[in-house]
Amino acid sequence: MKISQLMEHHGITSNPFSQEDASTDHVFADHCVNGVHHPGWDKIYGHPDHPSTSVVFGEKGSGKTALRMQMRNELRAHNRTTPRERSFIIEYDDFNPFLDNFRERMLGRNRQPEKMLKKWRLWDHMDAILVIGVTKMVDRVLNYKTETDAAVAISEEQLTNLTRNEKRDLLLLAAFYDRSFEESPLIRWSALRRKLKYSNVGSWKLLTAGLVGTAVVLGVAFWQQLFTNYFWWVAFALLLVWLPQLWKLFRLAWSSWDVARQIRVIDRLPNSLRKILGRFPSQELIGQPIPSRNRSDDRYELLAKFQSVLKTLGFNHIVVLMDRVDEPHLINGSAERMKDLVWPMFDNKFLKHPGFGFKMLLPADMAPYLQKQGRDFYERSRLDKQNLILSLAWSGQALYDMTNDRLKACSEDSSNPVVVPNLFDESVSKDMLIETFGKLRVPRHLFKFLHRLMLDHCSKYTDDDPTWQIGRETIQTTLALYSRDLEAFDRGAGTL
Repeated sequence: MKISQLMEHHGITSNPFSQEDASTDHVFADHCVNGVHHPGWDKIYGHPDHPSTSVVFGEKGSGKTALRMQMRNELRAHNRTTPRERSFIIEYDDFNPFLDNFRERMLGRNRQPEKMLKKWRLWDHMDAILVIGVTKMVDRVLNYKTETDAAVAISEEQLTNLTRNEKRDLLLLAAFYDRSFEESPLIRWSALRRKLKYSNVGSWKLLTAGLVGTAVVLGVAFWQQLFTNYFWWVAFALLLVWLPQLWKLFRLAWSSWDVARQIRVIDRLPNSLRKILGRFPSQELIGQPIPSRNRSDDRYELLAKFQSVLKTLGFNHIVVLMDRVDEPHLINGSAERMKDLVWPMFDNKFLKHPGFGFKMLLPADMAPYLQKQGRDFYERSRLDKQNLILSLAWSGQALYDMTNDRLKACSEDSSNPVVVPNLFDESVSKDMLIETFGKLRVPRHLFKFLHRLMLDHCSKYTDDDPTWQIGRETIQTTLALYSRDLEAFDRGAGTL
């Protein structure tokens, strides 16, 4: 007997338990992303008009990625209904590029993951978040005609509302943090400058003065025939003419090298950055924050500029969705390495930055480290104010309801959908199912168990003599075998 026969008999169009990862789960994406929520959803998500920080610890398979996808979809839906009060969404979930670039800056033994991650600081997180946000914003500005989704689109009218200082701020942010592989940084920055209609004639002032001065000095030298007897005086005069331009290039080169050295999460070439900064009028760069030091002060100023530009473009808030901390190859599931990466973010000033909401979906393996922290850590992080959830737990009742929702989503007859009791015989009570589901703790284990349960049931019968309901004995046997395999896997994972 095949699973397809069992599902066809019950009117189920596709297997609701075949996928284990929310990012590839078509049933979740098509039917459950907007309706099936964890019991703690309200505390985690908060309200889109007043985004707040949430710190959630959950074991593997508890639904952290599903929560991220649901929050993203809910925020986009809210953006469509309130175009003047939108939230700018930054999904901070792919750490590999940032960690790889960071590692390239290390020397010798510091390149080892354990030592490298201990040198990761708060401003590295801030740089990474700005890279994601600024690159996404520049993409939308340059492709505003092709982006039609009201949740994220930036219109021509909104671009014209930017003041000259905001245009400068956006171009300054792009110079430091725009990361695209489609075009060279200078070409992309120049395209953004033209799109914003930002005049930079003043940036050519010293070059023009040098050319005019050179023409005057050479003209006088030829007229007075000074090259024979006064060659060095002519050369000295030319040097004086070009000295301001040379000093400008030196300052830009030095500053660009400092920035490229201090932004450790991306590979920013100093020469390319020097050319871009040289396109700004010199007086407009005076006093501007430049991320050229090992500190967070400049990054906070740049975050404020980023927020100001976004507000004019119709985004009043920024929501950072942090997930998949355990997946980077340099982390490799190590709780100690995850702690070194994430702990710098536990800074109340950062997590409570006005207009920001951080949704930190973290592996449960990190939670025990909280108990080992001293008083200084708790005073700095103020986790009591961060909507802390130490366990993303699911009750048997919640998992039962989730199973029902998935079955309904895959039912052929939406007016008479399949429910959980339809799959089991009379000897299996609802209380028994809830108790069984509760032992599995998280959705991923539930889906694996139910898929295995159907396989075990179908393997007992032939196509000629099928049985359409699963019995109590099959549930008990499959649960025992699955629990044994799960314990063996956990022991093996613990020794890695």
